[in-house]
Amino acid sequence: MPLDDYGLLSGTLHRHFRDQPDTQGRWFHVNLEVDAPAGRYRCAVDVDSKQSTTGVQWKVFTLAASALGPVAGLGPGYHDLARSPGSGALDCIRHPALAPRAGCVFVRRPPAWLRAVLDRLNPPRPWISGSNLDAAQALEPLLVPGRVVMVFGEPFGQGLGMHNIHQNQGDPYGSQWWDENGIWQDGATMTRRPDGRFDVFLSKFSTQAHRTDDDGHPA
Repeated sequence: MPLDDYGLLSGTLHRHFRDQPDTQGRWFHVNLEVDAPAGRYRCAVDVDSKQSTTGVQWKVFTLAASALGPVAGLGPGYHDLARSPGSGALDCIRHPALAPRAGCVFVRRPPAWLRAVLDRLNPPRPWISGSNLDAAQALEPLLVPGRVVMVFGEPFGQGLGMHNIHQNQGDPYGSQWWDENGIWQDGATMTRRPDGRFDVFLSKFSTQAHRTDDDGHPA
């Protein structure tokens, strides 16, 4: 079964801070404090563990608001999202603005000029691998206090906050997260730039598959 709940928190970034050692158990987070009409939310963005051998992967890029569908126009607050294309829900594998570029099939490697044109028209979005500190350092430049921020993930069961702000599909069979696999329920952190575009941070764990079936399990 997928996550119990999934949605988007839209608000204003107050500040961010990293977990101190051992304060959040095994997993290490960059925490965002986001102001919205219901109060100040804590959003725990997973950037892997200082102790774990499970690696973290991430992407940072910029998107036009139009690429995000209806969510770019939602007002401040938490909004439930239907787990389907067109609702504004995210899927790191299926959403055309987030997925790695599918590319074209060539019998031979295309010439450099054609590759440059393709990169401009449809830029590749590969995953970057590194440590939890590398991932935190990639995210933090986006976190400008006072900016509008959109956080996709699962709301806390109690209190104001969001977690599961990472890819939520592709976990392997036998893992403790297998039952939470699902499509169109991925997490992300986005902040709005002065020009109206959004800076995007996506993260996943190295054990999560890059291809999944209709249930979000590794394909």
